Amino acid sequence: MQAKQIVARVEELVKPLCEQAGVSLWDVEFEKEGGRYMLTVTVDHPEGVQIDQCEQVSRALDPMLDEKEFDDMPSYTLCVSSAGLSRRLKRPEHFAAFIGHPVELGFYKPVNGAKQTEGILVAYDDGCVTLESGGQQTVYEPKDIAAVRLAVEI
Repeated sequence: MQAKQIVARVEELVKPLCEQAGVSLWDVEFEKEGGRYMLTVTVDHPEGVQIDQCEQVSRALDPMLDEKEFDDMPSYTLCVSSAGLSRRLKRPEHFAAFIGHPVELGFYKPVNGAKQTEGILVAYDDGCVTLESGGQQTVYEPKDIAAVRLAVEI
């Protein structure tokens, strides 16, 4: 099973488990980190996620991942966690939910001399991110964007 297939199948399995725990599914990732694979399930709730909810999802999902269909999956560590305050925006629905909020864009290589920028999320269209900063709107291309996160205001 390839990483994309694993992620798609885990999403199918975990969505109802999230609903039972009173949270929504934010994201699923299956990536190699330092020689070991991590299966990360990220959950969300408008009023915050409790550790008990993460534990409930983890305990329900874990035996499902022991089923025969996952036999060819490499050894991994399962992590269920909250999306957090500085959550990464990846899907169109993530961007739609945070139009008008401050975000930080990280770039693969410097854009206009900077490796990152911050502004108000104005639009998201087919991977292009439009930010407003200093009264000016700028459109950033998906080929330049490494990551988009909510900016934390303290």
